[in-house]
Amino acid sequence: MSSKQTYSVCFCCRRRFKLAAAEAPPEIKSLFGKYSDDNELMTASHLQKFMVEVQCQQNATEEEAQAIIDSLKHFHRKGLNLDAFFKYLFSDSNLPLLPSLGVHHDMNLPLSHYFIYTGHNSYLTGNQLSSDCSDIPIIKALERGVRVIELDIWPNASKDNIDVLHGRTLTTPVELIRCLNSIKEHAFVASEYPVVITLEDHLTPDLQAKVAEMVAQTFGEILFSPGSEALKEFPSPESLKRRIIISTKPPKEYLEAKDKVDDPPQEKASGDNPKQRKVSGDDEAWGKEVPSLKGGTIADYKDNEDEENFDGEEDLEEGDKSSHHNEASEYRRLIAIHAGKPKGGITECLKVDPEKVTRLSLSEQQLEKAAMTYGKEIVRFTQRNILRVYPKGTRIDSSNYNPLIGWMHGAQMVAFNMQGYGRSLWLMYGMFKANGGCGYVKKPDFLLKNGPNGEIFDPKAKLPVKTTLKVTVYMGEGWYYDFKHTHFDQYSPPDFYTRVGIAGVPDDTVMRRTKAIEDNWVPSWNETFEFPLTVPELSLLRIEVHEYDMSEKDDFGGQSCLPVWELRSGIRAVPLYSRKGDKYNTVKLLMRFEFY
Repeated sequence: MSSKQTYSVCFCCRRRFKLAAAEAPPEIKSLFGKYSDDNELMTASHLQKFMVEVQCQQNATEEEAQAIIDSLKHFHRKGLNLDAFFKYLFSDSNLPLLPSLGVHHDMNLPLSHYFIYTGHNSYLTGNQLSSDCSDIPIIKALERGVRVIELDIWPNASKDNIDVLHGRTLTTPVELIRCLNSIKEHAFVASEYPVVITLEDHLTPDLQAKVAEMVAQTFGEILFSPGSEALKEFPSPESLKRRIIISTKPPKEYLEAKDKVDDPPQEKASGDNPKQRKVSGDDEAWGKEVPSLKGGTIADYKDNEDEENFDGEEDLEEGDKSSHHNEASEYRRLIAIHAGKPKGGITECLKVDPEKVTRLSLSEQQLEKAAMTYGKEIVRFTQRNILRVYPKGTRIDSSNYNPLIGWMHGAQMVAFNMQGYGRSLWLMYGMFKANGGCGYVKKPDFLLKNGPNGEIFDPKAKLPVKTTLKVTVYMGEGWYYDFKHTHFDQYSPPDFYTRVGIAGVPDDTVMRRTKAIEDNWVPSWNETFEFPLTVPELSLLRIEVHEYDMSEKDDFGGQSCLPVWELRSGIRAVPLYSRKGDKYNTVKLLMRFEFY
């Protein structure tokens, strides 16, 4: 079946194009012929054999195959014809990740054994300098499954209450109590596993006491408060289900001399409305390519910022000897995950204390610099302790960095600006599709345990290939229904091509592309790519569809990112997502995944 589609070339000329219906690619027709009977029907026994041999579903039963046949409304009840088989392959019941798998990692290990879905400046609606602060981004992040929310807390204008805002900027504040109430209401909508609130504290002791009262009254029994002493080992996500955890530095004496420096501006200059500036990615569909980790340096990270500066994240070092007599004891007792930086540089920071666990924060630049010399020491530190990585201060447009720099060193909290768009954020979405989307992904064993001879995983080491992922990109469909017919091109149907590749450790990272199929809403590429993987446990499959434009930038046609270690072998329907991470209604690719 096909129909005609007409495009205007100019006021007196029109072009007509054939709009073809989706047709099974040659390999699908060949497989159907192999696994069907003489009547060109794929019965339950044939389908079960196909599921075992091609889809690698070793435990598939004939009853499951019959249920698939029964679920498809078509003429033949005894089996699938080619059209019905093709419809099944392209359906939501044949996804690359198995939804029914749910949470399947061991959730009884310490929190330090997991990558945790982490937000940075979670209250900002846009850029880092002038956007509004609100509880809405916090709600959106929690609904997406984010498990770590960051709040910067400051005295309000009259010094009698607490605001949340990005200090020393023109961001408009939001009251802390509003943020806390929203966290309580939405914390466990997407996941039952614990939510950590990291506080960047700029308060006097009396306001710290007020925070303690607010937090205790808001969260009540769901607040996890082990007491004022640092934990000897972190509890498990399973033991902390539906609990709220506070993480910040233990309070120090408030230094009055810092008042004028720390007081954030409360008003914008008249006539200036910079909060209307767009978030990065809003005017560029793709955002910058994810920075490469090869060679140990990332050009995008180089600027004039002092790399030894802690960027305001840790105002007072753990080793400071200031008096504690003014500290708010109630506030100290709230803190379950203690944060801080010892004096003495990175070597002191990375020392492992057998008597207590802690959280260390490093900027993306600090981590990159430390990783050049202390990669294995960072991995050792993260076996017991929590490392949080946050974007450099010059990312005023709320862009993000390559999260693999943190994950490959065992960093649990790779903090991202969740309000933006772009490729780096798509990697974050991909990572936390794993383990049922619960926001906690168990780290690979090599990041948790030393080798048989006590060796620690070295992120810079050259490793042998463990497995090879073979990806076939057959075809795509759905754009005709989800986009305006002139969205991609005013004068003709789109010219789609697909980019597919791996984000992972440097030796595994690569991107490839198919040819562009001209003037077709249902492109059929039938191209195969092979990706040798040395660390498949940290590999993400990147998929992007572009529409080729000869005269301008290529248009955005959809994206997806999938954790390789949970990828189902076989022929699968891969849903595509918008640049904001929202799933399209009908846009999908038909792909095949094989490991050998």
